[in-house]
Amino acid sequence: MKISIVTAVYNRERTIGQAIDSVARQTHPDLEHLIIDGASTDGTLAAVSRHGHARMRVHSGPDNGIYDALNKGMALAAGEVLGLVHSDDFLAHDRVLAQVARAFADPAVDAVYGDLDYVAAHDPGRIVRHWKSGGYHRGKLSWGWMPPHPALFLRRRVIERHGVYDTSYRIAADYEAILRWFGHGAIRPCYIPEVLVKMRVGGESNRSLSRVLRKSREDYRALRANGIGGAGALIAKNLTKLPQFLRR
Repeated sequence: MKISIVTAVYNRERTIGQAIDSVARQTHPDLEHLIIDGASTDGTLAAVSRHGHARMRVHSGPDNGIYDALNKGMALAAGEVLGLVHSDDFLAHDRVLAQVARAFADPAVDAVYGDLDYVAAHDPGRIVRHWKSGGYHRGKLSWGWMPPHPALFLRRRVIERHGVYDTSYRIAADYEAILRWFGHGAIRPCYIPEVLVKMRVGGESNRSLSRVLRKSREDYRALRANGIGGAGALIAKNLTKLPQFLRR
């Protein structure tokens, strides 16, 4: 089973190497790693070259933001299973994709997801927040539930049937897509109850108050557009994050 990992990157010279290395170390034999660079102006491409491996392909050129880049990567991917490793993130250990492939051995499974650790930007060994996903049923979407986007792997047929990221959302296209895939796709997911991905704090959605507010507006729009809920679901979504700072 070929697994395609897509990494969208722009000016991440400092962190892209760890992201690439975490994929290169995977024990699963049949994988490809697509690096979609948005015409970086720092040393990102040099770092990509230094950390290159035989299962990696690089495409560089201007894009219309991260979700446009991810859509490009998925269009180029050859795998039956699609996953992401963001340029600030890395897979938690070298058997992650082997476990994902094992879960997808059941042909009825459409999606596989796990848990995620947020780690300090300059000390990725220090856990700041632990996101335990838990099992899924559709009603949980109305209470703000979602799997961690970086720890979600999809069978290609989900994308073919239900679409890619809606780039009219600049910050919350991942949330909108998850609501669409899980809410309307009637997909069958499998939960792996362990940390699959480590994610550095300081992402695009929480860099400033204005971006936090924009993220909330886009989340609300995504909920309404998919008929999942409204303000109550949005409030619940934010409240469920609080225990993540206490778990270890």
